[in-house]
Amino acid sequence: MSESRVPSRRRYLVCEPRHFAVSYAINPWMHPDRPVDVDLARGQWAELIRAYRAHGHDVDTVEPVADLPDMVFAANSALVLEGRVFGSLFHAPERRPESLAYETWFKEAGYTVHRPESVCEGEGDLVPAGRWVLAGTGFRTTREAHREVQEFFGVPVISLQLVDPWFYHLDTALFVLDEPDGGNHANIAYYPEAFSPGSREVLARLYPDAVLATREDALAFGLNSVSDGRHVFISSGAEELAARLAARGYLPVPVDLSEFHKAGGGIKCCTQEIR
Repeated sequence: MSESRVPSRRRYLVCEPRHFAVSYAINPWMHPDRPVDVDLARGQWAELIRAYRAHGHDVDTVEPVADLPDMVFAANSALVLEGRVFGSLFHAPERRPESLAYETWFKEAGYTVHRPESVCEGEGDLVPAGRWVLAGTGFRTTREAHREVQEFFGVPVISLQLVDPWFYHLDTALFVLDEPDGGNHANIAYYPEAFSPGSREVLARLYPDAVLATREDALAFGLNSVSDGRHVFISSGAEELAARLAARGYLPVPVDLSEFHKAGGGIKCCTQEIR
């Protein structure tokens, strides 16, 4: 049965893919020997930004830095809750300079930035979901970082074990559909097989009404989506998941970011939310 959904205005931080490339391999998607069409990537990215603005959202941009080809993936730079910024410490040495670039932007915007002591890749593995933060581990962000996040924000953190290297960040396997209403926690969409058996059980207990994705839609980056509570900006290749969301009253907004899939990224990877 379809339900009525209400969007909320969001503020996003993004980075133009001016220097986007696949020049190293740090996940199964990346193959430096396969060419990347930078002009196509910039055009696809521009379509995403237009879609956000057309649906009433605010978009800020950080200046891209040469020799940081993955800086376009702004979600990995931080977690921002209630105006407080928990920064990043990347697992791969190639990406570590990105942390300073984003920290500089946040500081110039008037924020204080906490530098994590443990490997932590921002919203890539940290997903605010109402009363708690869902936190992925297994490939990038460490469990030590989960504890650090809880101490910094004073918000319960629920650790989830990722087990499939194709879904190396939590935001490739799960996203939040809506904000809490009337004291209830948010609902989510996710791909169960990306998680360990115990983590699957945790998710099933917490979210009995979750929207479940097929492996095909997950591999099409259908779960690397952004929702404002009604509109779901979703990979144009995740057709079955889009249909399931529409049946629940959400309005899918298909966006093609296929060129970024070559680096293991999609819509959410390119989008940092400033809360």
